Amino acid sequence: KDVEKEREPHVYLSKEEVKEKIQSYNSSVTDKLKMTLNANGIYTGFIKVQMELCRPITVQSSQSQERCAHSNNETAFYLPDGCVNTLHISSTNTVREVIEALLKKFFVADNPAKFALYKRCHKEDQVYTCKLSDREHPLYLRLVAGPRTEMLSFVLREHETGEVMWEAFSIPELQNFLRILDKEENEQLQILKKRYAAYRDKLEEALGGVWKPG
Repeated sequence: KDVEKEREPHVYLSKEEVKEKIQSYNSSVTDKLKMTLNANGIYTGFIKVQMELCRPITVQSSQSQERCAHSNNETAFYLPDGCVNTLHISSTNTVREVIEALLKKFFVADNPAKFALYKRCHKEDQVYTCKLSDREHPLYLRLVAGPRTEMLSFVLREHETGEVMWEAFSIPELQNFLRILDKEENEQLQILKKRYAAYRDKLEEALGGVWKPG
């Protein structure tokens, strides 16, 4: 179970320190996703973000083969569990910009304000998660932690239920969500009806055997 951890203070690195860390980082990379330091001191690299979305997202294309409900040119569907996306970003890119880039890559029409980026760390057999502020820089966090994802990984989630900005949802989005929920509710109801119908048949069969004249 994830444990909330307080946000760690940002430590500013000199250009020489950044250079040394990038060299150390690149020497440890095993997936060829290395960082590059530019002459102006800005560096670029890759981060992987795991998508852990519980609610359906709205996309602008109708090519998805997932469970969906249509509204004009938009489709609402559930993103598959464990979906990981790789982004090439710079050290100047903020958390908010990373979220926007992820949504753009998936053609997601939802308001970026509905989502939050978390960092996940493994320490002493526990998993710590911390929601990142919009102004933090994910590539800096990746550089400081090193390339091993078990030391640090990024996760995109919706805001917690109490934090949801419902005013950010459009009417078509809300209607799509209701249709999906109605469909799932009906599917679960049919499963329950079949289960109890089978149970009733077996019970009646057993009772018939008990009261059958010898």
